[in-house]
Amino acid sequence: MSDSLAGTAEVEPAAAQPGAAKPSAAIPRYVEPGQPFNRDTNYIEDRITRDARDGWPVEAGRYRLVAARACPWANRTTIVRRLLGLEGVISLGLPGPTHDKNSWTFDLDEGGLDPVLKIERLQQAYFARFPDYPRGITVPAIVEVASGKVVTNNYPQITLDFESEWVEFHRPGAPDLYPEAHRAEIDEVAELIFHDVNNGVYKCGFAGSQKSYDRAYDALFSRLDWLEDRLSTQRFLVGDTITEADVRLFTTLARFDAVYHGHFKCNRNKLSEMPVLWAYARDLFQTPGFGDTIDFDQIKAHYYVTHVDINPTGIIPKGPDARVWLEPHGRETLGGRPFGDGTAPGAPAAGEEVPTLG
Repeated sequence: MSDSLAGTAEVEPAAAQPGAAKPSAAIPRYVEPGQPFNRDTNYIEDRITRDARDGWPVEAGRYRLVAARACPWANRTTIVRRLLGLEGVISLGLPGPTHDKNSWTFDLDEGGLDPVLKIERLQQAYFARFPDYPRGITVPAIVEVASGKVVTNNYPQITLDFESEWVEFHRPGAPDLYPEAHRAEIDEVAELIFHDVNNGVYKCGFAGSQKSYDRAYDALFSRLDWLEDRLSTQRFLVGDTITEADVRLFTTLARFDAVYHGHFKCNRNKLSEMPVLWAYARDLFQTPGFGDTIDFDQIKAHYYVTHVDINPTGIIPKGPDARVWLEPHGRETLGGRPFGDGTAPGAPAAGEEVPTLG
């Protein structure tokens, strides 16, 4: 989904950034005066499974994942796809970080067209299947290449299905990100993180009243303190390996100091001022499959340009210096096996690299 309102496309202000969509006079608002932020969690619930129960079979080359670098929810899918080695099985389309009121656009591609789907807007894939689709045009989305129709945008289920339904296409040495023995705990931890952290930062940033902001702020930092304590004695959130729970937390932590601390008023402290969580986040960032999916320039462009009711000037901050993510973290002393019995993924696929920080 989009980084703001469960994927509802936003409109940039007149001061367009490189690679941004053309500005529009119709600027949606994300802060409803007097109201708390409520995320729309209604998605296209079709699944791609081995038994094709919804009519969509697991099949190499049949689908394209559309996932903007800017979006934390889409970022989950690109991480899991990398860790499991699905790059040669499910292709990746990358919209630009900003867009107009109608849709995410492929303005980073030559001619403004996705090179596989041959469309300018993700909206076209939604309308190809649902001509009167009434909800937000969200990333991540999986599109069937041959028909050009969106299959699903149910981001929590997409990664779980990558892990459990696409097993025959996992690379040799792919880690088990959703081990059966730990699924109940992974689900429990991930649910707490979603409400208080992943979505909690948005509840702060898009709060329409002081009361709703205060409530979200307190819940956010209470949960971060809980995580700081939990991770002080164990390297990863559940068990001794990286799991789906770590993926879900990481994409919010990666954006915290660059965006949420200032832009969303999550400013009790920076992530870099929480020693355990900061070391944990750096540990994951420096793990192949995590940091090599992060583009801080696109992240900042999305938030600071598209949320015009929060940042009406569209000015993008220059800081913080992202090279701090490469500093030693020392988490190896806690033990743990990042990939379990598996191995690290190889280098990113050609054309999928992000800017280096060194």
